[in-house]
Amino acid sequence: MNILVINAGSSSLKYQLINLEDESVSCKGLCERIGFEMSNVKHTTKDGRKFEKQIEIKEHKKAFEVVAQLLVDEEFGVLKSLKEISAVGHRIVQGAEIFKESAVVTEKVLQQIEDLSFLAPLHNHAQAQAIKAAIETFGEEVKEVAVFDTSFHQTIPKKAFLYGLPYEYYEKYKIRKYGFHGTSHRYVSRKVAKMLGKDVTSLKIVSCHLGNGSSICAIENGKSVDTTMGLTPVDGFLMGTRCGNVDPSCVMFLMKQENLTVSEMVELLNEKSGLLGISGVSSDYRDVKKAALQGNERAKTALEMLAYQIRKKIASCVAAMDGVDVLTFAGGIGENSCDVVISICKNLKFLGAEINEEKAKETVGGKSGIISTNNSKITICILPTNEELLTPKTLKN
Repeated sequence: MNILVINAGSSSLKYQLINLEDESVSCKGLCERIGFEMSNVKHTTKDGRKFEKQIEIKEHKKAFEVVAQLLVDEEFGVLKSLKEISAVGHRIVQGAEIFKESAVVTEKVLQQIEDLSFLAPLHNHAQAQAIKAAIETFGEEVKEVAVFDTSFHQTIPKKAFLYGLPYEYYEKYKIRKYGFHGTSHRYVSRKVAKMLGKDVTSLKIVSCHLGNGSSICAIENGKSVDTTMGLTPVDGFLMGTRCGNVDPSCVMFLMKQENLTVSEMVELLNEKSGLLGISGVSSDYRDVKKAALQGNERAKTALEMLAYQIRKKIASCVAAMDGVDVLTFAGGIGENSCDVVISICKNLKFLGAEINEEKAKETVGGKSGIISTNNSKITICILPTNEELLTPKTLKN
């Protein structure tokens, strides 16, 4: 039984074709830098065949079409026909309080996902489009399941998810912290517990998912008790194009001074801020790092802000749990940019954290490992996330 798992991010589309019988991955790939001048497409099969090419991909629907073609390609494909796919699973960012667990996609569910786009403007619409493209490609007879990022965070207590606004707005509009990257945080917490030979319910874990979109989660006894993203994924700390925490007065001031509409302000906060807005170079960490190494001062500042804000958020998660046993790093930046991880951990001495820099430099590019020293009071790990694997497990259950 083949399950195609689609994970559409703000500027990327990851996929895996998983054999549900043994959970082996027949192929996997990534379309990244979607919406840029040129996008990178990478596709790898279980037997080692690789496809890499730059293709113009302006939207997620086109990315899905590229993936479907690769699955049945004569040279790089693993299927004779798309009919060999039994079901398609989709990672959806925002489920609000509507979806406390995964759901089989119906017209109503699809419309609800689309309706929640105002809470996740960079994701839900793109993910709804991916679902529609999947239905068009495979037909309505193929089961489609939505797995929501927000579900894992439904255990966050009211004292942590409420804002200091009049309570009536929570009752009327459900304005609250929802949190995101739930599938990643859940996967990493279970994986690191297994790697350490411990029960996840015995650990206090701070999980850092660092990528174009980033969040940090406090996981106590296997449950999310707080996280950095809020009502929408724009909350938290500096990201690729998102601003993270700002004084709300900044929003009102800019709208007045620049005569911005609500839609224009949403675009500014979500698509023109973050690493892109500060550096003026790019939203891609790799581009900003390259510019910083070439002497670009704004790029240097952007990287300093990123590491500084992450350290502060880690500390807040430790405070939420009154301690920490394990600190993990995952996501595109967390798994591949040891310089950021080293910079963060070198300034966590108050936690008794000690990092083995050489080990950190070795544990990149998809590797898992402990990068703390033997004297460190907390265990520090780099552990590649696999959000996609949770989707077929949901289907199986």
